[in-house]
Amino acid sequence: MALLSSTHSRALVQPNRVAIRGTRTIVCNALPEFKVEKAAAAVLASALLMCPAALADLNVYEAAAGGEFGIGSAQQYGEADIQGKDFSNQDLRRSNFTSADCRKANFKNSNLQGAYFMKAVAFQTNFEGANLSDVLMDRSVMNEANLKDAILERAVFTRSDLGGANIEGADFTNALLDKTQQMALCKYADGINPVTGVSTRKSLGCGSARRFRQASPSNPEGPQVSESDKEAFRATMPTYRE
Repeated sequence: MALLSSTHSRALVQPNRVAIRGTRTIVCNALPEFKVEKAAAAVLASALLMCPAALADLNVYEAAAGGEFGIGSAQQYGEADIQGKDFSNQDLRRSNFTSADCRKANFKNSNLQGAYFMKAVAFQTNFEGANLSDVLMDRSVMNEANLKDAILERAVFTRSDLGGANIEGADFTNALLDKTQQMALCKYADGINPVTGVSTRKSLGCGSARRFRQASPSNPEGPQVSESDKEAFRATMPTYRE
């Protein structure tokens, strides 16, 4: 049971009762099930308002880390209007662009591994040469987006619209797309990714229904993440304890 400072009294909270004593301490937490006597309720409520400092002590590691977004490469742009903004050549791993309006924004050659783009509007957005592996981009509007030479391994595009997107040299290995979207992209897919050396048509499973059915982000036979990439990704995670 934790005790927190107060200038009024001490309320000892126990199951089914609250005791008021004339000291300078009040209990902020107790067993989950109890009934607070009316006489003690006001004192207990007012003293709880004085708990932030103590609660910060209880969460010192979380407070120091500052949360998932805004730490290291993970930035927060959820629902933001970032039309035409330049994010090129940046480390934006695990960043959040959920429901963001990023029309005509520039992410050329940026590292967006594990980023969130669910429900984002990416009309004519430039992702040329970007690392979009493990990105969640489902239900996104990506009409006429530039995905030339982008790495899209294990990315999720379910219910997304990639109509008119430039996918020359893009690597979709083990990416998750709707069947109709995959067929539409295969009509003009071409090129080889300059980094992975994988053919765009092969990564999309064009002309092979069996290969498409087998492709999934969890396919153990697909390309695996290198140890160096794993270590670099872990380095962007908040540190709670030394």
